[in-house]
Amino acid sequence: MGVEVGGLLGLIWLVIVIWAVIKVAKSSAGGLAKVLWILLLLLAPLVGLIIWALMGPKG
Repeated sequence: MGVEVGGLLGLIWLVIVIWAVIKVAKSSAGGLAKVLWILLLLLAPLVGLIIWALMGPKG
């Protein structure tokens, strides 16, 4: 049972990170800011997602 739950949670987490990357790519932020946000989200998903949710581009 633990493997199925862990796999499902991992899949949900992956979808959330992909959604955040797409939101950053579509935002009105500058090119360099987009690249830095996407790198942060991909290299440090948990911390990056928290920081992006608090301080990331809103538009």
